[in-house]
Amino acid sequence: MKPLIALTIAGSDSGGGAGIQADLKTFAAFGLHGTSVITAVTAQNTTGVVGYEEIGLDLIRSQLVAVAEDLRPAAVKTGMLARAAIIELVAGELTQRSLQPLVVDPVMVAKGGHKLLQDDAVTALTKLLIPLATVLTPNLPEAEMLLGRPIGRDLPDRWQAVSELLQLGCRAVVLKGGHSADALDLYCDSEELVELPGRQVATANTHGSGCTFGAAIAACLALGSSPLAAAREAKEFIQGAVENALEVGTGHGPVNPLWRQWRSASGTCRL
Repeated sequence: MKPLIALTIAGSDSGGGAGIQADLKTFAAFGLHGTSVITAVTAQNTTGVVGYEEIGLDLIRSQLVAVAEDLRPAAVKTGMLARAAIIELVAGELTQRSLQPLVVDPVMVAKGGHKLLQDDAVTALTKLLIPLATVLTPNLPEAEMLLGRPIGRDLPDRWQAVSELLQLGCRAVVLKGGHSADALDLYCDSEELVELPGRQVATANTHGSGCTFGAAIAACLALGSSPLAAAREAKEFIQGAVENALEVGTGHGPVNPLWRQWRSASGTCRL
């Protein structure tokens, strides 16, 4: 077998529900070989983030160079980058090595409220990394931080926000609707404005949903999809991952990137 390769540049989640772990499971679900550059190690579980430590810049660079020189990725996705210096390093290496297409998931705050991006890093994100993005995938709170203003939850205000986000220089934007009552994602590029409808799911187990969604877009881009087609497929994929979320731990359990594989394997390997 000679699979396509995808790369995630993000933080590690000790609870296995988000970050590097969610991205690698998602890549595998789409038949890709996943590689990783770990930017931070978090101590967390389903109840929240206890703390984290960033990886040193030299080791982040070494990871990225090692992957790029031997395992050329067909797509790249970024997640938790923590601080401006890491963003500057990653943006520089991606540019120097022409690593595209790129999905930027602007991870800023964990589901439990723990900050995962320093305040001074937002400028670096908007000026250095987002202009490199094929697809930018913020949720509503992240979009507010990127734009520096509140966004109304009504549809006209959200469409206005999508248009402003596109002006940051990315090729396409998906404004995720998980924080709105309609579960509606909004897609925008230079030619199209498209609604991506979803179904509300009565569950608290949504940890890692943003990571999984962004990784699914990256996987589809690696497989040759256009940004819009990738967003459509990723929306269907994350819908299934939420509907088949995992009831583990005592807090917010993770979505299930392997829901299709688990369904097909049901009843096997049992004594």
